[in-house]
Amino acid sequence: MKIIGIAGGSGSGKSALVNHLLSTLSASFVSLVPQDSYYCDNSHLTNEQRLKTNFDHPSSIEFDLLVKHLDLLKQGHSIEMPVYDYISTARQETTIVVYPREIIIVEGILIFTVPELVKRMDIRIFIDAGQEERLNRIIKRDTEERGRTREEVIRHFETVVEPMHLLFVEPSKQFADIVITNQAGLLKAAEMLLSVIKEDLSV
Repeated sequence: MKIIGIAGGSGSGKSALVNHLLSTLSASFVSLVPQDSYYCDNSHLTNEQRLKTNFDHPSSIEFDLLVKHLDLLKQGHSIEMPVYDYISTARQETTIVVYPREIIIVEGILIFTVPELVKRMDIRIFIDAGQEERLNRIIKRDTEERGRTREEVIRHFETVVEPMHLLFVEPSKQFADIVITNQAGLLKAAEMLLSVIKEDLSV
């Protein structure tokens, strides 16, 4: 089993790389464990308290559970991965069963900030996109998928997302084995990963 970590700022292109890998590899060989599934459950908080939650800070993620689940997968056990609702900012009652497979992809903005996660990864990739590029992707995602206005997204980016990026995400780049800096690099990294995976595991 290989555990591949894919990190980078919000809107950096992590999903594009992950989706390319998932679409190319056989589903029987790969499982995805997104960091965002492990946001702490906020169902006990009032709406006002939820609005004040900083979802770009490491404290918003239940990393202990994520580490535990990776260990279980490594040991050959399936896990019950939480399902997080971005609209209500709370976990749903249902879970998703994730099976131990030869490739486990862990993806998220903060996964390289946790030493216990970093040391469990066999390959660590950081996607280093510029501020404007990341903002444009976030605007498209949040207005189309999360019901926010352009103005709300920009204000949140300037006051929360980018300050947390500079404080936590950007410094974690030092733990990457590979740093991708542009779209061409993204495709090149995808092909390199696929080559390594297929050679090691005969996928």
